[in-house]
Amino acid sequence: MMEQRGHRGRWVRGWMSCVVAACLWSVSAAQIRYSIAEEVKEGTAVGNTAKDLGLDKSSLKVRRYRIGSGGTDSLFHVDQTDGFLYVSQQIDREEVCERTRTCVINVKIVLENPLEVHHVIIEVLDINDHSPTFAENETRLEISETVFPGTRILLKPARDPDAGPFSIQQYTLSSNDHFRLDIKDTGEDGKIPVLIIQKSLDREACERHMLVLTAIDGGKPPKSGEVTIIVNVLDVNDNAPVFSRDVYSVTLEENSPIGSTVLKVNASDLDEGRNGEVVYSFSNSVNPKFLKFFEINANTGEITVIGSIDYEERDKYQIDIQASDKAVAPLASQKGVVISIIDVNDNVPEIEITSFSSSVPEDSKPGTTVALISINDQDSGLNGKVVCSVDGETPFNLSPSVQDRMYSLVTKSQLDREKQSQYSITVVAKDAGQPAHSSEKTINVVISDVNDNNPEFSIRPYIFYASEGNEPGAVLFSIKAFDHDESENARITYHIVRDGNDNSKLVSFLNINSDSGEVVALKSFDFESVKTFQFYVVATDSGSPPLSSNVTVNVFILDQNDNAPVILYPVSSNGSAEGVEEIPRNVNAGHLVTKVRAYDADIGYNGWLLFSLQQVTDHSLFALDRYTGQIRTLRSFTETDEAEHKLLILVKDNGNVSLSATATVIVKLVEPKEAFAASDVQSAAAEDEDSHVTFYLIIALGSVSLLFLISIIVLIAMQCSKSTDYTSKYLPEPNYDGTLCHSIQYRSGDKRYMLVGPRMSVGSTIVPGSHANTLVLPDRRKTSEEVRKKKVMY
Repeated sequence: MMEQRGHRGRWVRGWMSCVVAACLWSVSAAQIRYSIAEEVKEGTAVGNTAKDLGLDKSSLKVRRYRIGSGGTDSLFHVDQTDGFLYVSQQIDREEVCERTRTCVINVKIVLENPLEVHHVIIEVLDINDHSPTFAENETRLEISETVFPGTRILLKPARDPDAGPFSIQQYTLSSNDHFRLDIKDTGEDGKIPVLIIQKSLDREACERHMLVLTAIDGGKPPKSGEVTIIVNVLDVNDNAPVFSRDVYSVTLEENSPIGSTVLKVNASDLDEGRNGEVVYSFSNSVNPKFLKFFEINANTGEITVIGSIDYEERDKYQIDIQASDKAVAPLASQKGVVISIIDVNDNVPEIEITSFSSSVPEDSKPGTTVALISINDQDSGLNGKVVCSVDGETPFNLSPSVQDRMYSLVTKSQLDREKQSQYSITVVAKDAGQPAHSSEKTINVVISDVNDNNPEFSIRPYIFYASEGNEPGAVLFSIKAFDHDESENARITYHIVRDGNDNSKLVSFLNINSDSGEVVALKSFDFESVKTFQFYVVATDSGSPPLSSNVTVNVFILDQNDNAPVILYPVSSNGSAEGVEEIPRNVNAGHLVTKVRAYDADIGYNGWLLFSLQQVTDHSLFALDRYTGQIRTLRSFTETDEAEHKLLILVKDNGNVSLSATATVIVKLVEPKEAFAASDVQSAAAEDEDSHVTFYLIIALGSVSLLFLISIIVLIAMQCSKSTDYTSKYLPEPNYDGTLCHSIQYRSGDKRYMLVGPRMSVGSTIVPGSHANTLVLPDRRKTSEEVRKKKVMY
């Protein structure tokens, strides 16, 4: 009982191992083809099989990359480090592929974990490495002297293992009077030399003839072999054996078992004794290869099968049978036997791509031929009748050709590379045999690009902000377009349109990198001269013909603090502003002494002026308003106060780097009567002066405001014409009127801030994303109120 349980346990464990192995077994197969010449040196690389099979070279060792066991595993080996297939030993094509015209070796390449088996087909190409050779160095013929001129004697042909043009092409016979040579061309079996008697033999005159037969192949230079033919002239045996039938023809099914009887021939001889005894043999003209498949009984004439018969290898055998008597000078007769092989369905259809366009233009019309496909089935009849089709839904179809078993793979609908750039087309071939066999082959078709897409800009139109005083030659901003095509059809170049419009003079100082789209300015911008301008950029691809598109670029100049304050009053003279004011001594505290007036061409904080008192003879007497520039008295004058006071006024703007100017006001204290007289004169002069200054100031401020208002109107109009996708990022808020005249900039640490007036939008920020030039508004969902600070990051 214990022994039975042990056997049962081992059986269960074995069964479970088989189940696990079956579950873990995963084989993937691929097939590639190479060709090499025979007799190449050991170590010659056949091909990079790892690369051609799409394998990861780094994993070859881990996966035990090797050649599977088989009859050809000693001929080749693979290297696990580089993935190449190498020749392990010199290959003799004639030894490896003795019976085939095309020598093909199938090699299995195996990988483990997971298990993959790939089939590599290696065709060994023939070279002229063999000379024609005869089976014997010397051939003896015994010919009766009664043989008539014209008698033909088949000689044993030479054999050359090489194939095609390197096989035997001709025979030559040494010069003599009694014999000449003829060649019998048997087609696939080669040429057979025939010795023809051209002059009657006379044994008494010459009983032996020495001839030299030479076989020459078609190599360059040709190789040759020769045999000595000794002809012995015999006495008369005047009756040769005669076959019972004129024609022997028989059919034989392929794969017939060894020992099967093919045919029995019969011949008789009218002579008596040994001259009438008949023996059978294959003629000397029989291809030695046939002797591996058939044999004949010398006494009975029965032909039997001794080898594997394959219809696909040969569908007909034509064998010459010889019947000879046993006379001293035997006579022989020959008769041809035709053995036709009957096909059985033992071959799968073969799909061959005879002509293939791996790349098809996307604008190809329906019906364009992509590949020519040849279907071959070595079977015959219904076994070789093949139906071919395309598997799955693809824009391709098979069209039968006029030639049998030829198909054209053609397009059946319009192609579009931008939708699908590659197709894997599976062609299925199935024969009509019973049982039916089928095969399939996958064709990869790449759709090549045609220039059918215009370049597209990601933003339309572009809006950029550039600071005045920019460095000439520095990149201001970049224009970028993309093209759905590929290669040259997608390579884009840029250029600026110079059409002679109002901005042509300014645009002439702009340059764009034709490859990158980077725009540079060859001169510095001046906000006080121009505040905005517009130009057009054209993007053109490199296709043939080229396609292009254009985009509008709007540039807004941002003000910089590049103008120092200008003193309007007191009036400057000789490079300094200095004025004299006379006031009575009896004025009360808060009396307006004078007002310092100044102007700055900049805007915003760069143009916001602050006044400060730098020097004064008596700080208790005068006060200066920081914002208006008004000078007023702080107290009443006393008798001890000096009669003349000098005030140095500093006027500076609020730019990041402040610019300033100074003015000197001399205040003279006079008695009341003198003050009245002087005030009349001064008031008249001041009234006239103030009227002129005010007039000029109004004109200047009006011009600046008008230009800025026009810029804002243009900006709003352009933003309104933009698509919804971009307005959310670049359009100003509805309550923003564009007025920067009341803004103040200041720096804190490494950041710059801007204080804006009550009518300017909240939180507008200049960020580095567009070269620190693009005004970006924050998300409205997060900010619902206006503040008075704007953060500028550099």
